Amino acid sequence: MKSSLKSIAAGLAAGILAWSTHAAETVKVGVLHSLSGTMAISETSLKDVLLFTFDEINKKGGVLGKMIEPVVVDPASNWPLFAEKASQLLEQDKVAAVFGCWTSVSRKSVLPVFEKDNGLLFYPVQYEGEELSKNIFYTAEAVNQQAIPAVNYMLAEGKKKFYLLGSDYVYPRTTNKILKKYLLMKGIPESDIVEIYTPFGHTDYQTIVAAIKQFSAGGKACVISTLNGDTNVPFFKEFANAGLTSENCPVVSFSISEDEFRGLPAKDLVGHLGCWTYFMSLKTPANKAFVDSFNAWLTHPVVTGVDYKVTVDPKNRVTCSPMNLSRIGVYLWKQAVEKAGTFDVDKVRDALIGQKFDGPTGTVTMQANHHLINNVFIGETLATGQFKIIKKLGPVAGEPFSDKFLAGK
Repeated sequence: MKSSLKSIAAGLAAGILAWSTHAAETVKVGVLHSLSGTMAISETSLKDVLLFTFDEINKKGGVLGKMIEPVVVDPASNWPLFAEKASQLLEQDKVAAVFGCWTSVSRKSVLPVFEKDNGLLFYPVQYEGEELSKNIFYTAEAVNQQAIPAVNYMLAEGKKKFYLLGSDYVYPRTTNKILKKYLLMKGIPESDIVEIYTPFGHTDYQTIVAAIKQFSAGGKACVISTLNGDTNVPFFKEFANAGLTSENCPVVSFSISEDEFRGLPAKDLVGHLGCWTYFMSLKTPANKAFVDSFNAWLTHPVVTGVDYKVTVDPKNRVTCSPMNLSRIGVYLWKQAVEKAGTFDVDKVRDALIGQKFDGPTGTVTMQANHHLINNVFIGETLATGQFKIIKKLGPVAGEPFSDKFLAGK
């Protein structure tokens, strides 16, 4: 009996030792993206590229000698659920950092949680600015790195009428408020600026497209689109059905990247425009390595020996700006942790400022305002679902507050 008890005790001790050794050898990070609901069309690929990046780093020794262990949750395009899942990641799973959110309403939903629990969130998607939190690093395009350059391009092309169409939430409304002010400053009369919003998942665009057709009848009109998610599918189908094209009324979209073309009729978008800090078509060695490595990983997606299910067909996968910026966020965090010599949030936050990363578009730099200096590009949609880069705007410093970047315009 004593021998049996000793064996059990020895087994338990070995199990505890193995568990503690595993815990000591890994560092948990959170993945907070919608894998179901209306935003899954965009966010699922961000989860995939994050897992790819963790595996990429783990194969080179991890972070401070620890393997990255992802904790993946699905807030299901449900904004209050984002806050619940953020609390779970920070308070129960004790993650060192979180990478996630797409919509601004999801980011604003989790912001109080990150500030209360002093967590770190890396946010990789274009947004409206007018916000700065010590607990968030905004790796993506601010308004002055996407919306303003896009409008400047349309103005230079001779456009005089602007139809601002967006999904009904904070990012489109705030962005369009800034753009309207900017257009008025540029001499566009208020009568030539229209502002319309539709709910998430909206499908009936017949009335709106008819109004756009009438608005553009005199020429020199364009659409500035901040529609998000799968609602882009019925909009562009109706747009094409009405005989509207990139020639008689170009659309420049801020939420359609190469990845969204998985669910869009690319032939209906030929000639329409995008403005991002990355396009898959960039001809750089670093970009080729990124694209090739990601597609190779998709054939057997693992992280530290753990298999992960990729819910999107791995064939003909693409990369896009939010995916590139998600990956960059992970590397900036890794570098900051290594500089600080610890996963402590306060020390990592300080170490993040000034971090540089040589990525597919060149060097990006994290500023004291938690936004990147990044290159900006205008792209024209091709039938293949790729973009032809038609203008390079060079490095632009991200500025979240419109009163600063509008001053002197």
